[in-house]
Amino acid sequence: MSEELFIAAGAGKKETYESLIPQLAALMEGETDLTANLANLSAALHDTFGWWWVGFYWVKNNELVLSPFQGPIACTRIKLGKGVCGTAWKEAKSQLVPDVNAFPGHIACSGSSVSEIVVPVFDKQDQVVGVLDVDSERYDVLDETDVFYLERISQLITEII
Repeated sequence: MSEELFIAAGAGKKETYESLIPQLAALMEGETDLTANLANLSAALHDTFGWWWVGFYWVKNNELVLSPFQGPIACTRIKLGKGVCGTAWKEAKSQLVPDVNAFPGHIACSGSSVSEIVVPVFDKQDQVVGVLDVDSERYDVLDETDVFYLERISQLITEII
């Protein structure tokens, strides 16, 4: 596949995801390097949706460690149960946070981020091995539609690890 995404102009959020997901699968097809795949996924989501920050944290030595991302610099390490990312890891459940300032224990890597979604990434034994983190600088951008489709993208990663 070419390293170019094709999204119809004026498509709604659902239609954009429905078009994007098969292209992401094709982009990763045959690529065995996890870092390369996570980097391309981060770039594709960032470019497609224009979010403030999008990327991955991967479980290493019992903490989440910053992995490929797009956006401003970020926190490097996050402990289990800390912040939105650590909570998604601990609970093995997606976290939709419309206002990060209202989330107990939120870790502010950037004061510009006001809303966030974190989706766990599972291995084939159903263990959380990382998280997909999306931050927006706007309150009205992230919703349950994003959670649904980001979970599908997380499943694509499970298939290749």
